[in-house]
Amino acid sequence: MTPHNDNAPRLMSLNDAARVTSLSRSQINALRLAGLFPSAVRLGERRLAFVRTEVEAWIDEKIAGRAA
Repeated sequence: MTPHNDNAPRLMSLNDAARVTSLSRSQINALRLAGLFPSAVRLGERRLAFVRTEVEAWIDEKIAGRAA
């Protein structure tokens, strides 16, 4: 499991999610719309974010699912 940094913000931007997953913003949006990536939290009319622990859990699932 990815260690959680208690000092890290609970939410991360789309850019941050792209950086930590090594995916593009458009790839994340396509996965999200297909139900294959954590749902976004709407912060405003044009602003969304992701729950950091949900993105970290998604990464952990990808790591656990790789071929040994």
